[in-house]
Amino acid sequence: MTSERKALFASLGLLGLVLLAWEFLPPAFGVPVFIIPTFSDCLAEFARMWRVEGLVGHTLSTALYTVLGFAIGSALGAALGYALGMSAFWEKVLSPYILALQIAPKVAFAPLFIMWFGYNAMPKLLVTVLIVFFPVLVNVLQAMRTVDRDLVNLARAYNLSRWQIFLKVEAPSTVPNLMAGLRIASTLAVIGVTVGELVGGNTGLGFLISYGGGQANAAMVFNAIVLLTVIGFLLYSALARVEARVLHYLPKAQH
Repeated sequence: MTSERKALFASLGLLGLVLLAWEFLPPAFGVPVFIIPTFSDCLAEFARMWRVEGLVGHTLSTALYTVLGFAIGSALGAALGYALGMSAFWEKVLSPYILALQIAPKVAFAPLFIMWFGYNAMPKLLVTVLIVFFPVLVNVLQAMRTVDRDLVNLARAYNLSRWQIFLKVEAPSTVPNLMAGLRIASTLAVIGVTVGELVGGNTGLGFLISYGGGQANAAMVFNAIVLLTVIGFLLYSALARVEARVLHYLPKAQH
């Protein structure tokens, strides 16, 4: 049996133990259902949410704006990171403002966005873009700073233009950092959407968490959290597969 198969069986076995503990321990210790519902309670509530609460629509809404916010935020972060990496002057000019915006808690902007744009999808999209933007920007900018200067000087010796140096030397060298930033951003995108839906949304899994909490329906909250985790996991897994294809030429560590 291969190590991957052993790891899979061990992981599934651990999951089974967790589900058994979830099902039997809360009743054994007298924990009320509205505090920690059992696994079967969550399954029953999941079926009810599917039939009554429009769970599919809420899940698709959250997934859509997670992917959309991730794509827009990543594109903006990468573009600005490359632009600043190509211009030391503008990096020095804009770095204080970028740092200030990076330090500011992104979730605090959600109420402002709601006041500006109302109770619609725009606030949660903007919060997601803002949260995703910085990990990608920082990783790309750091990679641009550490590009091998000997390769850049060699390209200049062959009379390559600034744009050609970027395409042939700098951009390929920064791909590993870019992919790392994208993987980090993919986990944060779900947080951004959820915050927007919690603060002022009327659709999405974050809204169901807020609604379920107000109704003391812990099973609804548990189900929404699980679905949010699944969305984030699927996005991260898709990026990991893309990274494996794009960076196939890099040697892998042997354990």
